[in-house]
Amino acid sequence: MSTLKTGDSFAFRKTITVAEQAMFTGISGNLGGLYVDATRARALGAPAQVAFELIAGAMASTALNRLAGPEWRIIGVAFDFPAPVHIGNSVEARAEVTALTETEITCAITCTLNPEGTVVATGTAQLVPYAA
Repeated sequence: MSTLKTGDSFAFRKTITVAEQAMFTGISGNLGGLYVDATRARALGAPAQVAFELIAGAMASTALNRLAGPEWRIIGVAFDFPAPVHIGNSVEARAEVTALTETEITCAITCTLNPEGTVVATGTAQLVPYAA
């Protein structure tokens, strides 16, 4: 059983790089102009290429794993992305325990730009113990 309690949280922060965007492009196959073409992104009014929204989601999965521990896995997750992340932005992903039992941990997720504080992703996640 986890030693977590309601209100416990963990945050993970990093700056999104061109190399990471390229890796996500290869993994996802998403070749949308906002994501892979800086000139097109700027023509649409963005200051730089837009980072894949699920990069913030992946960062949240890191926060969830470090909060709950390696014996827990995500069984459900839901995200909203109210603002874009651009290549070069620094993002902080925070997971906070909102409810827990012996068999499930529920967390709130918030991803913000640093240092601005703009919320770029919100959501919830449910984790369960890993069972083969």
